[in-house]
Amino acid sequence: MTVAQPVRKQIVEWDAYMGRLEAVDFVEVRARVSGYLETIHFDEGQVVNEGDLLFVIDPRPYQAELNRALAALRQAESGLQQSRAQLTVTKALKLQADARLQLALARVQRTRQLKSQNAITQADLDQDESAYLEAEADVEGSKAGITSAEAAIATEMATVESVKAEVETAELNLEYTRIRAPVSGRISHENVTEGNLVSGGTATSTLLTTIASVDPIYCTFDANEQEVLKYVRLDQAGTRASSREAKNPVYLGLVDETAFPHLGHMDFVDNRFDTNSATMRARCVFPNDDFVLVPGMFARIRIPGSASYEAVLIPDSAIGTDQASQFVYVVIDGVIERRGVKLGPIVDGLRVVREGLSGGESLVIEGLLQARPEMAVKTKAGEIKVIEDGLPDQYEPLPPEQWISPSPDPLPASEVSRLNRQADQGGNSQ
Repeated sequence: MTVAQPVRKQIVEWDAYMGRLEAVDFVEVRARVSGYLETIHFDEGQVVNEGDLLFVIDPRPYQAELNRALAALRQAESGLQQSRAQLTVTKALKLQADARLQLALARVQRTRQLKSQNAITQADLDQDESAYLEAEADVEGSKAGITSAEAAIATEMATVESVKAEVETAELNLEYTRIRAPVSGRISHENVTEGNLVSGGTATSTLLTTIASVDPIYCTFDANEQEVLKYVRLDQAGTRASSREAKNPVYLGLVDETAFPHLGHMDFVDNRFDTNSATMRARCVFPNDDFVLVPGMFARIRIPGSASYEAVLIPDSAIGTDQASQFVYVVIDGVIERRGVKLGPIVDGLRVVREGLSGGESLVIEGLLQARPEMAVKTKAGEIKVIEDGLPDQYEPLPPEQWISPSPDPLPASEVSRLNRQADQGGNSQ
């Protein structure tokens, strides 16, 4: 019998999945305004950068609308200036009316004093009191004029703001006639050629082309309930961090690659199982600066399914199977002994033995069919060859400086202010 000692080796059990590559950003380029397509400024199938000019829609109708809105704005601003001037005039008239009222008041007071002394007639007093009442009426009329002028200013200001909004809309529409790449990536073909009328601004706007980002790139795969539960139990035991929190490394190989040369990390794990397939969707992300990875490709991926540990490895050819169990033969003092084993996955071309062997036995690796328990045999030394698969025997979650997951957009300033106010109120309440 040919015998050899099992291989003891530090390993990581890398779980195998088939995934499909997907673009991080996939954009359908559609027009926001309607018009005739005037020019096209890209080569089909090439990589474009965010902000590159792609299409131009005839801008003349929108330029005319902007000119009309600008003229309306100038007219509204002129009306506002006129209303402000009218307010100035009305305030000046009120000052004059106030002066006349003061004069009339002084005069009527003096006349009343003279009348009490019978120095003047009743007619003179009546005349001065009438003049005083007229002066009071003039003051009230001036106040009403000021209120009216202020209301006119408010109306003109609202008109100016409304026309400014029309100008902004017209400027946006004019800007939308120049369609630029919203993201960087590889552009598809032209769905519409020059001279065609395109519609924009609706749910059924004309599809002009599409852009798929290329670097970085996603790879999605599905795991069944048993696999997901295994990762949950490992995380609970503290031997393998959950990919929901940690960026565990992932290795990828394409159909024409024997190894796994592409290194990425876990990016996302879904929050529920698909009821149709009883699987959970997960996603990893990879750098793709050489553009080898193309959206839609299938890929072989390996994710860590265990912590790093020292394992006992044997070839599959040394394993026997009966209806109840799996076993191996070992030679002890020239006599064959049968050992039941519990097996794991294949690592480096060899099978992991979870239970049944310690690694120091003389394992029968050839002539298994002729071997029988308690048979006396002569042995010769053989060799168990390890076929490296290129995957590491240890790993750590990637540190933040090596993450390549796209970052979320920053919060708007209004939301940041709201959160700060909530934090201040929470601190003050305590």
